[in-house]
Amino acid sequence: MLQIAVCDDNIDELSNIVQLINLYRSAQNFSCEYAAFSNGFELVAALEKGKRFDIFCLDIMMPGFTGIDVAKEVRTFDKTAPILFFTSSPEFALASYTVKAINYVLKPISKEKFFFTFDEMLEQIKAEKEEDAVIVKSNEGLQKIRIANLAFAEVIGRNVLYHLRSGKVIECTEAFASVCDTLLKYGCFIKPHRSYLVNMQYVDTIENHRITLQTLSSVPVAQGKAREIKQQYLHYQMEGE
Repeated sequence: MLQIAVCDDNIDELSNIVQLINLYRSAQNFSCEYAAFSNGFELVAALEKGKRFDIFCLDIMMPGFTGIDVAKEVRTFDKTAPILFFTSSPEFALASYTVKAINYVLKPISKEKFFFTFDEMLEQIKAEKEEDAVIVKSNEGLQKIRIANLAFAEVIGRNVLYHLRSGKVIECTEAFASVCDTLLKYGCFIKPHRSYLVNMQYVDTIENHRITLQTLSSVPVAQGKAREIKQQYLHYQMEGE
Protein backbone atom coordinates (compact mmCIF):
# COMPACT_ATOMS: atom_id res chain seq x y z
CA MET A 1 0.00 0.00 0.00
CA LEU A 2 1.47 3.33 -1.09
CA GLN A 3 1.90 6.14 1.43
CA ILE A 4 1.24 9.69 0.17
CA ALA A 5 2.27 12.96 1.82
CA VAL A 6 0.23 16.06 0.92
CA CYS A 7 1.52 19.49 1.94
CA ASP A 8 -0.18 22.87 1.34
CA ASP A 9 -0.52 25.92 3.61
CA ASN A 10 -3.90 26.76 2.07
CA ILE A 11 -6.45 24.64 3.94
CA ASP A 12 -8.97 24.74 1.08
CA GLU A 13 -6.33 23.59 -1.42
CA LEU A 14 -5.15 20.89 1.00
CA SER A 15 -8.72 19.66 1.43
CA ASN A 16 -9.21 19.64 -2.35
CA ILE A 17 -6.15 17.42 -2.95
CA VAL A 18 -7.25 15.05 -0.18
CA GLN A 19 -10.73 14.79 -1.73
CA LEU A 20 -9.21 14.11 -5.14
CA ILE A 21 -7.01 11.35 -3.69
CA ASN A 22 -10.13 9.76 -2.16
CA LEU A 23 -11.96 10.01 -5.49
CA TYR A 24 -9.02 8.50 -7.33
CA ARG A 25 -8.68 5.73 -4.78
CA SER A 26 -12.33 4.73 -5.21
CA ALA A 27 -12.52 5.13 -8.98
CA GLN A 28 -9.25 3.37 -9.79
CA ASN A 29 -9.29 0.81 -6.96
CA PHE A 30 -6.00 2.37 -5.87
CA SER A 31 -4.58 1.12 -2.57
CA CYS A 32 -3.06 3.99 -0.60
CA GLU A 33 -2.99 5.94 2.64
CA TYR A 34 -2.20 9.62 2.98
CA ALA A 35 -1.10 12.18 5.57
CA ALA A 36 -1.90 15.89 5.20
CA PHE A 37 0.44 18.65 6.37
CA SER A 38 -0.35 22.38 6.50
CA ASN A 39 3.32 23.36 6.33
CA GLY A 40 6.65 21.91 5.31
CA PHE A 41 8.09 21.89 8.83
CA GLU A 42 5.51 19.32 9.93
CA LEU A 43 6.26 17.07 6.96
CA VAL A 44 10.02 17.19 7.50
CA ALA A 45 9.51 16.54 11.23
CA ALA A 46 7.55 13.40 10.34
CA LEU A 47 10.41 12.22 8.11
CA GLU A 48 12.92 12.88 10.89
CA LYS A 49 10.84 10.68 13.19
CA GLY A 50 11.14 7.82 10.72
CA LYS A 51 7.91 8.16 8.73
CA ARG A 52 8.36 7.23 5.08
CA PHE A 53 6.25 8.15 2.06
CA ASP A 54 6.17 6.76 -1.46
CA ILE A 55 4.74 9.91 -3.11
CA PHE A 56 4.94 13.59 -2.18
CA CYS A 57 2.34 16.15 -3.33
CA LEU A 58 3.70 19.61 -2.50
CA ASP A 59 2.55 23.18 -2.89
CA ILE A 60 5.46 25.45 -3.81
CA MET A 61 4.42 28.89 -2.60
CA MET A 62 4.38 28.41 1.17
CA PRO A 63 5.62 31.12 3.57
CA GLY A 64 8.97 30.63 5.29
CA PHE A 65 9.65 27.16 3.95
CA THR A 66 8.74 26.73 0.30
CA GLY A 67 7.83 23.53 -1.48
CA ILE A 68 11.25 23.57 -3.15
CA ASP A 69 12.86 23.76 0.31
CA VAL A 70 10.70 20.86 1.49
CA ALA A 71 11.62 18.82 -1.59
CA LYS A 72 15.34 19.38 -0.93
CA GLU A 73 14.85 18.02 2.60
CA VAL A 74 12.85 15.08 1.23
CA ARG A 75 15.75 14.21 -1.06
CA THR A 76 18.07 13.84 1.95
CA PHE A 77 15.81 11.00 3.11
CA ASP A 78 14.70 9.59 -0.24
CA LYS A 79 16.49 10.10 -3.55
CA THR A 80 13.87 8.54 -5.81
CA ALA A 81 10.32 8.97 -4.43
CA PRO A 82 8.07 10.83 -6.91
CA ILE A 83 7.51 14.50 -6.06
CA LEU A 84 4.49 16.26 -7.57
CA PHE A 85 4.32 20.03 -7.37
CA PHE A 86 0.86 21.62 -7.38
CA THR A 87 1.23 25.38 -7.60
CA SER A 88 -0.48 28.58 -8.73
CA SER A 89 2.68 30.00 -10.32
CA PRO A 90 4.77 28.74 -13.27
CA GLU A 91 7.88 30.65 -12.18
CA PHE A 92 9.40 27.77 -10.19
CA ALA A 93 9.20 25.16 -12.97
CA LEU A 94 12.94 25.26 -13.60
CA ALA A 95 13.76 24.95 -9.89
CA SER A 96 11.58 21.83 -9.70
CA TYR A 97 14.09 19.98 -11.89
CA THR A 98 16.84 20.46 -9.30
CA VAL A 99 14.96 18.16 -6.91
CA LYS A 100 13.99 15.71 -9.67
CA ALA A 101 10.25 16.40 -9.46
CA ILE A 102 8.18 14.03 -11.57
CA ASN A 103 5.60 16.69 -12.54
CA TYR A 104 4.70 20.34 -12.12
CA VAL A 105 0.96 21.03 -12.27
CA LEU A 106 -0.65 24.45 -12.23
CA LYS A 107 -3.65 25.14 -10.01
CA PRO A 108 -6.60 24.98 -9.96
CA ILE A 109 -6.44 21.19 -9.83
CA SER A 110 -9.51 19.66 -11.45
CA LYS A 111 -10.54 16.03 -11.13
CA GLU A 112 -9.55 15.40 -14.77
CA LYS A 113 -6.14 17.01 -14.34
CA PHE A 114 -5.48 15.12 -11.10
CA PHE A 115 -6.53 11.75 -12.53
CA PHE A 116 -4.38 12.25 -15.62
CA THR A 117 -1.36 13.24 -13.49
CA PHE A 118 -1.70 10.26 -11.15
CA ASP A 119 -2.32 7.80 -14.00
CA GLU A 120 0.84 9.01 -15.70
CA MET A 121 2.89 8.89 -12.50
CA LEU A 122 1.77 5.38 -11.53
CA GLU A 123 2.54 4.09 -15.02
CA GLN A 124 6.05 5.45 -14.65
CA ILE A 125 6.45 3.87 -11.21
CA LYS A 126 5.26 0.54 -12.62
CA ALA A 127 7.68 0.74 -15.55
CA GLU A 128 10.60 1.53 -13.25
CA LYS A 129 9.66 -1.34 -10.96
CA GLU A 130 9.61 -3.75 -13.87
CA GLU A 131 13.11 -2.62 -14.77
CA ASP A 132 14.54 -3.43 -11.32
CA ALA A 133 17.60 -5.59 -11.91
CA VAL A 134 20.82 -6.88 -10.36
CA ILE A 135 24.17 -7.26 -12.04
CA VAL A 136 25.98 -10.54 -11.28
CA LYS A 137 29.36 -11.93 -12.30
CA SER A 138 29.06 -15.47 -13.65
CA ASN A 139 31.44 -17.73 -15.53
CA GLU A 140 30.06 -16.15 -18.71
CA GLY A 141 30.88 -12.64 -17.52
CA LEU A 142 28.71 -9.84 -16.14
CA GLN A 143 25.00 -10.47 -16.55
CA LYS A 144 21.93 -8.39 -15.82
CA ILE A 145 19.07 -10.24 -14.13
CA ARG A 146 15.68 -8.52 -14.02
CA ILE A 147 13.99 -9.04 -10.67
CA ALA A 148 10.73 -9.78 -12.50
CA ASN A 149 12.46 -12.74 -14.21
CA LEU A 150 14.10 -14.24 -11.11
CA ALA A 151 12.04 -17.07 -9.59
CA PHE A 152 14.43 -18.06 -6.79
CA ALA A 153 18.06 -18.20 -5.74
CA GLU A 154 19.92 -20.91 -3.86
CA VAL A 155 23.40 -21.46 -2.53
CA ILE A 156 25.32 -24.72 -3.00
CA GLY A 157 28.73 -24.66 -1.39
CA ARG A 158 30.33 -21.40 -2.52
CA ASN A 159 28.15 -21.02 -5.58
CA VAL A 160 24.90 -19.06 -5.85
CA LEU A 161 22.45 -20.28 -8.47
CA TYR A 162 19.94 -17.80 -9.88
CA HIS A 163 16.92 -19.67 -11.30
CA LEU A 164 15.08 -17.64 -13.93
CA ARG A 165 11.44 -18.15 -14.90
CA SER A 166 12.59 -19.35 -18.31
CA GLY A 167 14.35 -22.29 -16.66
CA LYS A 168 17.82 -20.86 -17.25
CA VAL A 169 20.21 -21.03 -14.30
CA ILE A 170 22.99 -18.48 -13.82
CA GLU A 171 25.78 -19.69 -11.53
CA CYS A 172 28.02 -17.27 -9.65
CA THR A 173 30.66 -17.50 -6.96
CA GLU A 174 29.68 -14.98 -4.29
CA ALA A 175 28.63 -14.72 -0.66
CA PHE A 176 25.00 -15.72 -0.19
CA ALA A 177 24.68 -13.27 2.71
CA SER A 178 25.42 -10.44 0.28
CA VAL A 179 22.88 -11.80 -2.20
CA CYS A 180 20.26 -11.87 0.56
CA ASP A 181 21.00 -8.28 1.57
CA THR A 182 20.56 -7.16 -2.04
CA LEU A 183 17.42 -9.11 -2.97
CA LEU A 184 15.49 -8.72 0.28
CA LYS A 185 15.49 -4.94 -0.26
CA TYR A 186 13.07 -5.40 -3.16
CA GLY A 187 10.27 -6.53 -0.87
CA CYS A 188 9.11 -9.41 -3.05
CA PHE A 189 11.53 -12.03 -1.69
CA ILE A 190 11.21 -14.35 1.29
CA LYS A 191 13.82 -16.61 2.85
CA PRO A 192 12.08 -19.90 3.69
CA HIS A 193 15.38 -21.69 4.30
CA ARG A 194 18.94 -20.57 5.05
CA SER A 195 19.99 -21.65 1.54
CA TYR A 196 17.09 -20.22 -0.49
CA LEU A 197 15.45 -16.96 -1.47
CA VAL A 198 12.09 -17.07 -3.26
CA ASN A 199 10.40 -14.41 -5.36
CA MET A 200 6.82 -14.30 -4.06
CA GLN A 201 5.58 -13.35 -7.54
CA TYR A 202 6.15 -16.99 -8.49
CA VAL A 203 4.72 -18.78 -5.44
CA ASP A 204 2.00 -21.31 -6.25
CA THR A 205 1.49 -23.12 -2.94
CA ILE A 206 3.08 -23.00 0.51
CA GLU A 207 3.04 -26.16 2.58
CA ASN A 208 4.63 -26.93 5.93
CA HIS A 209 7.86 -28.23 4.45
CA ARG A 210 8.04 -26.83 0.94
CA ILE A 211 7.05 -24.07 -1.47
CA THR A 212 5.95 -25.01 -4.97
CA LEU A 213 6.54 -22.36 -7.60
CA GLN A 214 4.64 -21.60 -10.78
CA THR A 215 7.76 -22.76 -12.63
CA LEU A 216 7.10 -26.20 -11.04
CA SER A 217 10.29 -25.95 -8.99
CA SER A 218 10.12 -26.92 -5.31
CA VAL A 219 11.94 -25.10 -2.49
CA PRO A 220 12.26 -26.41 1.10
CA VAL A 221 10.83 -24.58 4.09
CA ALA A 222 12.91 -24.78 7.25
CA GLN A 223 11.37 -26.62 10.18
CA GLY A 224 9.07 -24.38 12.23
CA LYS A 225 9.18 -21.54 9.69
CA ALA A 226 6.05 -22.29 7.65
CA ARG A 227 3.74 -20.05 9.72
CA GLU A 228 6.08 -17.04 9.38
CA ILE A 229 6.49 -17.59 5.64
CA LYS A 230 2.73 -17.85 5.10
CA GLN A 231 2.19 -14.59 7.02
CA GLN A 232 4.85 -12.81 4.95
CA TYR A 233 3.29 -14.06 1.74
CA LEU A 234 -0.21 -13.00 2.86
CA HIS A 235 1.09 -9.53 3.74
CA TYR A 236 2.76 -9.26 0.33
CA GLN A 237 -0.47 -10.22 -1.44
CA MET A 238 -2.53 -7.75 0.59
CA GLU A 239 -0.09 -4.92 -0.19
CA GLY A 240 -0.45 -5.63 -3.89
CA GLU A 241 -4.25 -5.38 -3.91
